[in-house]
Amino acid sequence: MTNFFVQVEGMTCNHCVNAVVKEVSLLENVADVSVSLEPEGTSAVSFTAPQVPSAESLRAAIDEAGYEMVGEVQTA
Repeated sequence: MTNFFVQVEGMTCNHCVNAVVKEVSLLENVADVSVSLEPEGTSAVSFTAPQVPSAESLRAAIDEAGYEMVGEVQTA
């Protein structure tokens, strides 16, 4: 398993964190999702997976939660 992270804008509270964690956790082979919340800023969403998930699937999951992924998936 490899550690990855993405940057997400628009999260302001624990409700936001829970929504993003829930949606990203639904992606195949993604585990241990966590968020370093920066209210009113860009938060880091970290997770582990055997290989990097597609940026499209991550963007769609984060969009479904109501937030915006900025940049690309990065290795932690």
